[in-house]
Amino acid sequence: MTALRDGTTQEPPFLVVKELTMRFGGICALADVSFDVAQGGITGLIGPNGAGKTTCFNCITRLYHPTSGSVALGGDDLLRYPAHTIARRRIARTFQNVALFAHMSVLENVLVGFHYRLGGTPGQRVNEAQARRESAEVLDYLTLGAVAGRPVHGLPFGTRKAVELARALVAKPELLLLDEPAAGLNHTEVEALGDRIARISRDFGTTILMVEHHMGLVMGISNHIVVLDSGRKLADGAPQAIQRDPAVIEAYLGTT
Repeated sequence: MTALRDGTTQEPPFLVVKELTMRFGGICALADVSFDVAQGGITGLIGPNGAGKTTCFNCITRLYHPTSGSVALGGDDLLRYPAHTIARRRIARTFQNVALFAHMSVLENVLVGFHYRLGGTPGQRVNEAQARRESAEVLDYLTLGAVAGRPVHGLPFGTRKAVELARALVAKPELLLLDEPAAGLNHTEVEALGDRIARISRDFGTTILMVEHHMGLVMGISNHIVVLDSGRKLADGAPQAIQRDPAVIEAYLGTT
């Protein structure tokens, strides 16, 4: 906690990305990107296609090892952990393209989210009966209980996106990364998704970092916005400030 000049205090940022650089041969996907994510809030990460948003996610979740820079969660250096242990750091994510086991049931897919908790430390460990009980509770929370026994491959796309979200939630993440959660959804589904994400942040106390192109969704539920363009940070700030930023308007939001 930091003391400010006016005598108030400010909580330190929960996630700190500092001077993150990621090169693939001669291509620089991220160049000295720095931003903070406050605990318990929703931060939007936006930018044109190819801006480096998913690359940033992949560095945070250790799928990529950045060329340079640092990523810390609650003061813990994430870059010292291999990718297969990242769930134990209480981090979960969804993907641009739904990544589910198509011929398994909804419930079975959600149970996959318990993989680290089934064999975790004594304070985190659960047995199969508890895992099934918690999975059912999360499915009911997301109004998916009626399809728990159905195979995923026969479900509408929006429902499959919700199943992927349920799988992430059962890991009890402190940090939830959502990669284009509104992609492929219709207008009604996007509105429902916005309500759902805001409710998850509130009810679970989960910190959310969200990559999304649907500006109505991002601006409507985010507390803070970070804008990337061509691998560099273009701006960050409150949604209202980002909407008025001339550089952001020119690069991404457009003038209409």
